[in-house]
Amino acid sequence: MIIKNVSLDIVCGITSKMPETGRPEVAFAGKSNVGKSSLINGLMNRKSLARTSAAPGKTQTINFYNVNEAIYLVDLPGYGYAKASEEIKAKWGKMIEDYLHKSKEIRCVFLLVDIRHEPGSNDKIMYKWILDHGYEPVIIATKLDKIKRSQVQKQLKVLRQGLQVVPGTKIIPFSAQTKQGREEIWDLIDELTGMAEPEEAPEE
Repeated sequence: MIIKNVSLDIVCGITSKMPETGRPEVAFAGKSNVGKSSLINGLMNRKSLARTSAAPGKTQTINFYNVNEAIYLVDLPGYGYAKASEEIKAKWGKMIEDYLHKSKEIRCVFLLVDIRHEPGSNDKIMYKWILDHGYEPVIIATKLDKIKRSQVQKQLKVLRQGLQVVPGTKIIPFSAQTKQGREEIWDLIDELTGMAEPEEAPEE
């Protein structure tokens, strides 16, 4: 997709009613320090529209980013932050579940998992949760630049086995530093949302 304009259109808090956007939505879920904001900024070609927090676990809203007045990238609250209270964790969980359950426009849910580590219990719970809501999550293996190229296939196998992914599940390695994986993610979003465009014609 050629990014023409992006904006943070809708912010939903714990007490907010889920919006009916009328446009295709793709959602991003992941632990609070997995690099979700960096991924979304990278996809939108923006440095800081999705804010990265110095203190993980601060994001307590669902943020809807309008891309080209055509689709929404939906940033779900980061989960699994150890210092968050049980009450806050429960509220984040309810927000995510409400969104997955109530939105009529979701085309895909991307689950971000750190490629360097075996998936944690929260990652496994979220993966199953997404499946149980009727979606086939696409796994984005973040922080690709933090490991050697020779380790990539081994670590992807660790993720597949750790999450016990459904056969045929897509796993896309991604680096916020090099942007490797960006085009593959966009190709998939374009395909799933019906936004695939012909190649851009050269300027006259």
